Amino acid sequence: MAAQFFSALADNALLIAAIAALREMQAPTEYEPLLKTFFTVSYVALAAFVGAFADSMPKGRVMLISNTIKIAGCAMMFFGAHPLLAYAVVGLGAAAYSPAKYGILTEYLPHRLLVVANGWIEGLTVGAIILGVVIGGTLIQPAVAQHLLAFDLPLLDTGIDTIGEMAIGIVAVLYLLAALFNLYVPDTGVDHKPLKKNPIYLIHEFNHCLSLLWRDRLGQISLAVTTLFWGAGATLQFIVIKWSEVALNLNLSQSSMLQGVVAFGVAAGAIIAARFITLRKSVRVIPLGIAMGVIVLLMNFVTQMWLAIPLLILIGALSGFFVVPMNALLQHRGHILMGAGHSIAVQNFNENLSILIMTGLYYLMIRTDLSIYWVLTLFGLFVSALMYLIRERHRRNQHEQDDVQHLDDSPH
Repeated sequence: MAAQFFSALADNALLIAAIAALREMQAPTEYEPLLKTFFTVSYVALAAFVGAFADSMPKGRVMLISNTIKIAGCAMMFFGAHPLLAYAVVGLGAAAYSPAKYGILTEYLPHRLLVVANGWIEGLTVGAIILGVVIGGTLIQPAVAQHLLAFDLPLLDTGIDTIGEMAIGIVAVLYLLAALFNLYVPDTGVDHKPLKKNPIYLIHEFNHCLSLLWRDRLGQISLAVTTLFWGAGATLQFIVIKWSEVALNLNLSQSSMLQGVVAFGVAAGAIIAARFITLRKSVRVIPLGIAMGVIVLLMNFVTQMWLAIPLLILIGALSGFFVVPMNALLQHRGHILMGAGHSIAVQNFNENLSILIMTGLYYLMIRTDLSIYWVLTLFGLFVSALMYLIRERHRRNQHEQDDVQHLDDSPH
């Protein structure tokens, strides 16, 4: 949990530092959502391989290797590589990290504790997002940055002269902390599958796992919900920054703090769900997803901070409350059907494909100078409509299952 917290903390602080670096370079505004696109492309491109990689050795070792790749990406940004390219390398590390951080839960715990464990992991991850964007936003504030740049280590010339370099240097320390905790992740003693060397075999095996999870009646519902959630969540990060600059007249540093407010809501929702929702009741939370999309529309009418903060907390809380039980259900079904690492890799493929598509659409809307209020309206309606369709699909699945049960129980 500590390893995951510090790694996610660094990822999110680095996102704000990368946005600031793009603005220092005077890069076009639409490059900012592309950071998320470059970060997530590895999740999609390498989905067939990272699950098998995670299942081939102890999860702690996988996390350590992956974290080292993230440190390399951070170093690239520090030494002047383009922020989009450097953040893509960090994404490569994150893609390999994810199957291990979730896969260890199903190896370590009985399925009855999965919702609680997911609540903790999601709560900590979202806590890391809150603190990460707050740290990132604080580091790029001119007053704070000048104080930190004025601080000199005795007998050591760090060569840090700009706000961007200083922010990235501090983020690198967070990645090193995560690596330190990775060293102490316990080996669960689960047998590991030797990594197959043939990429064609791995792609075929991944495709089999992908279709297996989408065909499963419960798996497809939980996969659809989490896929939509992560795509919407990633897009909302950039929408909140843009919206708060237009509607509330905030700068990047203040807007990033407001992102943290949404994440605080997600953490609260995740903790409540872990407390009250069991695996058996997990599908009952789907209507909250429909409500979240509708409530997003209210952002169009908000121009005061005292209204913005509770509204963003509510949006976050609804999404956290419905995604945690869905995540646990998906892991449970995936573990039964194909094993932890493969299941998480399938989940990551779908969720990050959703992030690529939705942030890509946001990029196009910003590119065409569409008003942020139109973007918000289309976003809210899209989320509600898709969640409604998922709920209808689940009802149809239940009716089909009841019909089959009825046939099985009838006298022959």
